[in-house]
Amino acid sequence: MRPSCATIDLDALRANYLLAQRLASARTLAVVKADAYGHGAIACAKALEPLADGFAVAFLEEALPLRTSGIRSPIVLLEGAFDPGELEAAAELDLWPVVHHEAQLRMLELAPRRPRRVWIKINSGMNRTGFAPREAPNVWRRLQALPGLEPPVWMTHFACADDPCSTMTLEQIRRFHGGVAALPGETSLANSAALLAWPQARGDWARPGILLYGGNPLLTGAEPGEAASLRPVMRLTSKVFATRRLAPGEALGYGATFIAERPVRVGLVAIGYADGYPRHAPTGTPVAVAGRRTRLIGRVSMDMLTVDLTPLPEDVGLGAAVELWGETVSVDEVARAAGTISYELLCHVKRVQRLHRGTELTP
Repeated sequence: MRPSCATIDLDALRANYLLAQRLASARTLAVVKADAYGHGAIACAKALEPLADGFAVAFLEEALPLRTSGIRSPIVLLEGAFDPGELEAAAELDLWPVVHHEAQLRMLELAPRRPRRVWIKINSGMNRTGFAPREAPNVWRRLQALPGLEPPVWMTHFACADDPCSTMTLEQIRRFHGGVAALPGETSLANSAALLAWPQARGDWARPGILLYGGNPLLTGAEPGEAASLRPVMRLTSKVFATRRLAPGEALGYGATFIAERPVRVGLVAIGYADGYPRHAPTGTPVAVAGRRTRLIGRVSMDMLTVDLTPLPEDVGLGAAVELWGETVSVDEVARAAGTISYELLCHVKRVQRLHRGTELTP
């Protein structure tokens, strides 16, 4: 079997959730959209259900497998319902859709059967989705007219929470509370970054996402604080399946982007961009071979990539274990080198075997 593998540490996942819950001092949704950021939504939800106050997914199709697998906790649909049929399904499955705009609110009003609870998105300044804060009282009046509907959760989302020095985040918090403070219902403001950097953003519900999987959402250079205790959940690994030597002046790989300046010992690793490793990761991106840090060299191919074995002992070669990210090299380091974010790298992992490990808490 090809040796590339993503090992998912469910104990680390649970530890990160408990950290988020402690920071929130409130009910805490575990965001498991995009197949739990590439970690396997069903396995992650089952591991978290004894601890979690609920889950969040992007849309109905992501919630259905969770319910089918036996998850009974609250599930929030972050994009809401796209048509009346989805709204009816949400009611049937006891899902809590977010209502972002007038069309979704009108759909809720006209529904013959509606969910018992909805979340109302307030646009506090990100200007992507949500009602203006001044519209919140009118939204509340319309919700009051709907029989059987519980008071909503008022929510917002931050544009710059990853920057602990952002004045925009404070302004968004002010605008949000200015719109909903006098209205019945609960509140939800904090995503992962806000939990780590903005205690002013605490509400009745928190919504950690990348934090659960060990990714640090704060900008590079920000004081790590509580983020330093996050544990990586995914360890992406493979093995060296061949070696070769380059003489000074010889080029390596597509585009001849790497040219040896001295004798170089090269390891070929069985993983590539078709498996989710970023093609645009440059020479110098950190990688670990046999537990020792070295570097990627040359251009990443579809099915393989090449690493520099020169700094390592001569007996580290064919068959050596390679960690692309995990415990020795963080996914955030690889993301920075590739000019992207850890969210994207984790979500793109595919075509590798995925192993879930950790103490089972569910029957």
